[in-house]
Amino acid sequence: MDPVCDVLIIGGGIAGLSLASELAARRGSGAGIVLAEAEPQLSLHTSGRSAEQLIPSYGPAPVRELTGATVARLLDPRPAPSRPLAWPSRMVLVGSEARLRAEAAPGMRALSRAELVELCPELACSPADAVEAGRLDDTSVRTDAAALVAWHRDRAATAGARLLTGAPVTAAERDGDVWHVAAGVHRLRARRVVVAAGAWADEVAALFGAAPLGLRPLRRTAALVRLAKPLAPDHPMVVAADRGWYYRRAGDGALVSPSEAVPSAPCDAQPVLEDVEDLLARLNTVTSLGATGIERAWTGLRTETPDGVPACGPDPAVPGLVWLAGQSGYGFQTSAAMADAAADVLLDGTVGAWCSPETAAALDPGRFRAGSGAA
Repeated sequence: MDPVCDVLIIGGGIAGLSLASELAARRGSGAGIVLAEAEPQLSLHTSGRSAEQLIPSYGPAPVRELTGATVARLLDPRPAPSRPLAWPSRMVLVGSEARLRAEAAPGMRALSRAELVELCPELACSPADAVEAGRLDDTSVRTDAAALVAWHRDRAATAGARLLTGAPVTAAERDGDVWHVAAGVHRLRARRVVVAAGAWADEVAALFGAAPLGLRPLRRTAALVRLAKPLAPDHPMVVAADRGWYYRRAGDGALVSPSEAVPSAPCDAQPVLEDVEDLLARLNTVTSLGATGIERAWTGLRTETPDGVPACGPDPAVPGLVWLAGQSGYGFQTSAAMADAAADVLLDGTVGAWCSPETAAALDPGRFRAGSGAA
């Protein structure tokens, strides 16, 4: 049996890995930090299938605040990585004026249809009633997901954090103030446990006696497709205001998604090619992209809480158990700030003053418990 560690993080996606990295950096040593990932490699599921666009205008107010903090951190990471983790890359929301008014966030710049078509010429053929105008987000950035995962992995491991793969958690028991946890072939002991298991978070937390948060895994597919003509290197990501599709430049082709949100059991989600083919037909109707075929398609699970805001904080009923879950489609774009918040909770007992009181309160997992006043 392993020595008692201070923090056991369950889940090696971007959430758990970011926390391991941040904790190790703050303590000056990762000693006492263990991460257990069920799969044979880190970030195998949703975190390995990111659209790689961080959009500060996307999501509810707490998510937008967390995204802004994350973007600032990734544009100037410490220590400096061997290649950039993020760089500016604009996003434009398109649709009817009514839909744009409902979906656009403060700070986005209004574009007339003429201005939109000048920025995105492929929309010139769009029906005027469907694509009346746009809203431009100049704060959006692209990220290199693989580079970010590797940076966090190396940062955590260099400081001494122990990263276990092929270690699914199957049992847990509390003995005094220590958790005894079976994780694959490992028998771990930990004073505190962080559930960062993505789509499996409710199931994992149940092993520790915690009531579920009511997390919902939702399937979302993306694909790389060929285009009749490449988009310009500085072409913005284009997102339908009704969230029915998006696309962005990817080399000579494009990354596209039907933006579906289909309920799913926790699993290694696989693409439904008919969904992608239907999307290509739709895009070729409303744009002149000339998408001609699918090179590769993949699917991830966006696991959301009942109110759409991530959960980060102690379980209100189970001692020594902390939630880091429900990031939905905001996993990468909130990752640094969520890691900061979880590290604050573990080290100081509360989220730091860098985060507004409103957002800190919105993250509290206790809001989903009976009598909490949550909807």
